[in-house]
Amino acid sequence: MQETLKKEMNETAILEKYDAESRTKKIDKGFWRWVILVLSVSLAGYHLYSSFFGSLDALRHRSLHTAVIAALVFILYPAFFKKKKDKVSVFDILWMLAALSTTAYMFIDYENIAIRMSVYMPSTIDIFFGIILIAVVVEGGRRVAGNALTILAVLFLAYAFFGQYAPSLLRHSGKDVEDIVTYMYLSTEGIFGIAISVSASYIILFILFGAFLNRSGMGKFFTDISMGLAGHTSGGPAKVSVISSGLLGSINGSALANVVTTGAFTIPLMKRVGYKPEFAGAVEATASVGGQILPPVMGATAFIMAETLGMPYNQIALAAILPALLYYLGIIFIVHFRAKKLGLHGLSKEELPNVLETLKKGGHLLIPIIVLIGLLMAGKTPLFAAFVAIVLSIVVSWFNKETRMGPREIIQAMEEGIRSSLGVAMSCAIVGIIVGVSTLTGLGPKLTQSILVLGQGEIVLTLIFTMVACIIMGMGLPSIPTYIITSTMAAPALLELGIAPFLTHMFVFYFGILANVTPPVALAAFAGAGIAGGNPTKTGFESMRLAMSGFIIPFVFVFSPSLLMMDVSGPLEVISVTATSIIGILGLSAAIERYFLTDMQLPVALICFVGSITLIIPGAVTDIIGLIILIGVAVYQWSRKGKFKQNEKLSA
Repeated sequence: MQETLKKEMNETAILEKYDAESRTKKIDKGFWRWVILVLSVSLAGYHLYSSFFGSLDALRHRSLHTAVIAALVFILYPAFFKKKKDKVSVFDILWMLAALSTTAYMFIDYENIAIRMSVYMPSTIDIFFGIILIAVVVEGGRRVAGNALTILAVLFLAYAFFGQYAPSLLRHSGKDVEDIVTYMYLSTEGIFGIAISVSASYIILFILFGAFLNRSGMGKFFTDISMGLAGHTSGGPAKVSVISSGLLGSINGSALANVVTTGAFTIPLMKRVGYKPEFAGAVEATASVGGQILPPVMGATAFIMAETLGMPYNQIALAAILPALLYYLGIIFIVHFRAKKLGLHGLSKEELPNVLETLKKGGHLLIPIIVLIGLLMAGKTPLFAAFVAIVLSIVVSWFNKETRMGPREIIQAMEEGIRSSLGVAMSCAIVGIIVGVSTLTGLGPKLTQSILVLGQGEIVLTLIFTMVACIIMGMGLPSIPTYIITSTMAAPALLELGIAPFLTHMFVFYFGILANVTPPVALAAFAGAGIAGGNPTKTGFESMRLAMSGFIIPFVFVFSPSLLMMDVSGPLEVISVTATSIIGILGLSAAIERYFLTDMQLPVALICFVGSITLIIPGAVTDIIGLIILIGVAVYQWSRKGKFKQNEKLSA
């Protein structure tokens, strides 16, 4: 019992160190416990109701969502983590009331506000509550999302005020308080823009869906299935980590939380079979981050992308499947080759769950996910699909005594879902400030011009500079704010060069996500290192190696959209692209690990790398060249392995 408690405390400490969202006060009883419960359940109930019956108008719907979320943040999150106290201070109460006052004013005087905004003549009291909202979002964001995003928002606000003093390329005339506050508070372009719109619709519902699944035991089910399928193979626990983290990560919008929850189980197992701590932590981090690019949910980003681009969700999900599978195959291949190189084995079948028994006990838990995917693919709205899936998750939980949810469990799931959404929602509100300033001042086109100047009109150079910009912008941010910022700031440069919008948005999204496993600020890798007891920097570089396919694939699909199953002539082309890409990723993983059938010399690894990239790039000529090179490498490896075996026999 004491060991379990210590383990849980260690996991909590690690998560709190790297993830600001987890640094909550421990309020388990008393008046404020009831306030948290009532606000959380009421907000969850409102969003469930509005997803089925329809919501209020945009401004009131989004302001209500933002205000209640902010109020909960001020109750649950201390002003300063190092001086953490489990009490609600007077200042916390004042901030909470300030947050709620902004939406109360919006509801009380909405008709007059709408009239004033139609002629763009805000009143003094409009400006007053607008300033309060900006302060609430900045302070609430600082508490729950950390300093990086908050500092960026403050810098953008400063740029809006003092743009006339900026360098010539970024200069604008400067905006006054009335312009900025009106745009941020009384329009759907600032704080209440697309980011908080998506938070108040899709994100909140899918996080609630994840909370209901978690309450019904889906997390354990995924882990047990993964253990049963791959636990006995070479390096089995690492493959279990890849599979289970990918499945959970697609639904869970937080890569860091996924690292800690799944990694607490998989990382010790990886170390037990012989993997080094740095490699074990890197496997968990890379697999968890990849969940954000894996359909069907992609951490809810697929729905934002669909709304931003005006594309059907099912088209985006289908297009994202092959690149995501290649990313995960790349990790699994490297894990396998490392196990073979080190002579590592899996776990014995006696200590692994039986797949059939696990399916019998918990297979019913898959029904909500299957129905969700079916509804989305049939063209139903994500709101309707999520609502049905949540209701189904309650219904199917009754199929088994061990997973059954009663009223208490349902209320707990609603509270947990809202708590889990606080960080993402506040990040979206802060992103609203950043995107709002960018639109108000014309910063977006200016940044586009800067990237184009650096790229000198060359597509490859521009792609490289855009990649670097996206990795920098994505450092330390959740996936959804990352996508919104990178698609606003970096994507237009690629659009200027004539690259299709969907390819552009997928490109910037991939590299924004990969920031979590890219040193120097590889937060997911650092969290994995904390659990594994490894060196954070070494874990970060191991993560980059494991994610190498993710760094290459975006460049490939920009030049060859068939990798996203776009512009293909028929099923045979899709099959051909899939088969050659898988073989290419296999060769790439072997080259990175410098092992295939036996150890690989550096010159051979370089040749294998070139052949793999050639094969990944769709096209008949490149496929033939790549196959010839990889077949040559395989034959050479097979002959070397035969010689090693012969020498071993002679020496014996």
